[in-house]
Amino acid sequence: MLPLHKLLAGLALAGAVALSGAAQGREITHAMGTTEVPDAPERVIILTNEGTEALLALGVTPVGAVRSWLGDPWYDHIAGQMEGVEVVGEESAVNLELIAALEPDLILGNMTRQEGVYEQLSAIAPTVMSERLRGDWRINYNLYAEALGLADEGAELLAAYDARVADLSEKLGENLEEEISVVRFGSGMSRIYFHDSFSGLTLRQLGFPRPAAQDREEFAEQITKERIPEAEGDRLFYFIYETGDGEGDAQAQDWTSDPLWQNLEVVKAGKAHQVSDAIWNTAGGILAANLLLDDIAEIYGIAE
Repeated sequence: MLPLHKLLAGLALAGAVALSGAAQGREITHAMGTTEVPDAPERVIILTNEGTEALLALGVTPVGAVRSWLGDPWYDHIAGQMEGVEVVGEESAVNLELIAALEPDLILGNMTRQEGVYEQLSAIAPTVMSERLRGDWRINYNLYAEALGLADEGAELLAAYDARVADLSEKLGENLEEEISVVRFGSGMSRIYFHDSFSGLTLRQLGFPRPAAQDREEFAEQITKERIPEAEGDRLFYFIYETGDGEGDAQAQDWTSDPLWQNLEVVKAGKAHQVSDAIWNTAGGILAANLLLDDIAEIYGIAE
C-alpha cells in the first residue's frame, strides 16, 4: 500500500478532477466552511453514530462508518441494515488509511470529533462537518440530508416524526403531568440527565415536565450515592452503558440495590423502568428517536 501522504495526495487530485468534470455540483455550508459536493454521491462514509442513523433512514447504505459505541460492531437496532459496511474506526479515532482505501465521493463527519483531521479527510473526498453532537439531533440530520442531495426526502421523514410526536403527546393526555427522571449507569459512574440530552429533548417535545433537580438546560451531571434522592420523580427511566466487561451492570446493581434508591417513591411505586442505553442515549439519531417513542407508547399502554 502507498504511504498515507501519497495516497491522500492522489485521491485529492482524483476527487478534484471528478468534481470539475461533473455536470453539476452543489456547495454545502457547514461547521468547517463551504464544500462542493456531488449531486448524487454513491460512496458515502459517515463518521458519527447519529449520522449513520440519518443515512439509513434516508435509504443510503454507507460504504464505511464508525463503529457503534455498543454492539459488535453495530447497535442491535441497525445491524440488519449494515451488512457489508466497513468499520473505519471510532468517532474519536477514525482510520484515515481505511477511509482513503474505500475511495469515497463524500465524507460526513463532526467538528467536535474530527476537527483535527478535517484537512486530511478533505484531501480524500469532499467532507462536510456538523458542529455539535449533543442537543437537537435534527440539526445534524438536516445537514446530512442536504449534503446527500436528499433534503426534500429528509424533510418528509422529519415531518412524519414530528407528527408522530404530536399524536403521541395528545394520546398521553394527563400522563404528561408526570415529572420524568432520567439516570444513566456506566463503568464507575452514575449520571442524571437534563434537557440538553437525546432523551431530554424527546421528553420535552412530548411535553413531559422534569423534576426540579433535573429542570436544567444542560446535558448531564455525575452524582454520588448521597445524591440519589435527586433521581426522584413520578416516573424514572434508567439505562446502562455496558460494553461487555460487566462494569456498567455492576454499577447499576450496586446503585439500584442501595437503600437510598430502594426508598425512592418512584421505585416503591413500580415506576422505575430500565430502557436501552443505545436507544435512549448513545445512538442519538432519527431511528433511535422513533424507537424511544415506541418505548414511551408501550410503557404508558398507548396504541399508535
